[in-house]
Amino acid sequence: MVKDLSALRLRDDARAPGEGGRRGWIIAAALALVILAVAAVVIARGSAAEVTVAQAGAPGSGGPASVLNASGYVTPRRRATVAAKVTGRVSEVLVDEGMVVAAGQVLARIDDSDARRRLEAAEAELRVAAAMVRDLEVNLTNAERELRRARDLQRDGVASDQALDQARTSAESLRARLAVAREQVRSAEAQAAVYRQDLENYTVRAPFAGIAVSKDAQPGEMVSPVSAGGGFTRTGISTIVDMGSLEVEVDVNESYIARVVPGQPVEATLDAYPDWHIPSSVRTVIPTADRQKATVKVRITFSQLDPRILPDMGVKVAFLEQVRDGEKNPVRSAVPSGAVRQADGSSVVFVVKDGRAERRAVTIGRDLNGAREILAGVEPGESVVVDGPAALRDGAKVKIK
Repeated sequence: MVKDLSALRLRDDARAPGEGGRRGWIIAAALALVILAVAAVVIARGSAAEVTVAQAGAPGSGGPASVLNASGYVTPRRRATVAAKVTGRVSEVLVDEGMVVAAGQVLARIDDSDARRRLEAAEAELRVAAAMVRDLEVNLTNAERELRRARDLQRDGVASDQALDQARTSAESLRARLAVAREQVRSAEAQAAVYRQDLENYTVRAPFAGIAVSKDAQPGEMVSPVSAGGGFTRTGISTIVDMGSLEVEVDVNESYIARVVPGQPVEATLDAYPDWHIPSSVRTVIPTADRQKATVKVRITFSQLDPRILPDMGVKVAFLEQVRDGEKNPVRSAVPSGAVRQADGSSVVFVVKDGRAERRAVTIGRDLNGAREILAGVEPGESVVVDGPAALRDGAKVKIK
């Protein structure tokens, strides 16, 4: 038996005025909110945040970190402007710029005609003194014979004591004169040696092996070991540089000199070759400060010299951190300063892996001039987020710009 369901229908006059319309709107609004929430979740899960990434590098090209940077110049420990020891006119110059010279090699000759005349006169006096010695030796030999004869005659009673005394006096006088003559010979020899050395001073020689970097005099010019004659007298012949003694000289601010110690590793970069990093080390810290500049001079030795390194070249140096014996150098990395964020009171970095952001807590080291040293948490070569949404979360999809 089928019952009539029409009896269950609410009569139109039994409904409150406007109640059906309000209920419909409430249901429709709730459904819309649910749909929007589901759509937002779907969109959020399906979309990727756009980020800018950078690759974490190893500070100091994988080696020790730099603790201080400075700039200076390449200077030789041995550089000499070679000059003559005497004043005179240049007669010959045997050196030119860029020439390799050996120790003792003749660089120039000064007109030595006057010195030769003086030496010849001294040698002539020496010969005269030597001849006088020979003459006195002959006379002394004869006087000694006469003395022996007078002694024999006086013993036989033939000669008087006076004759014996005269013969003895003559022999002793000649013996004294011979001693004086021999001293005169030695004096003449010394004088000749002085003039011989004076003549040698007119030849200018290289004090050590190196390269001539300048030629400062020409034949016909006057040269002097001291400044004389105004601008018409040269004081040098040539400048010689020992290329095996090249090193770097830098001025370090006295506030940071405690970071520099002898033997410390250094990385030098010439301004002429910015991509060439030269291994070096601190040779010495000069134990005095410049009160005008508030700096301390530091000398740095190249580990290996190269023909491209030239005197007076500009150079930038990075003083590297020293690792003590037995201490392992921890794996460090360097990331841009913008990659480090603060979350919950600690430093974090977002690393991009497989298209997602992975949040990592990191240990911060030194400030590396626009970058930050990471002691732990990020390895060199990993991609880190430098610029991205502030609400970026762990595991979120990311899209690299």
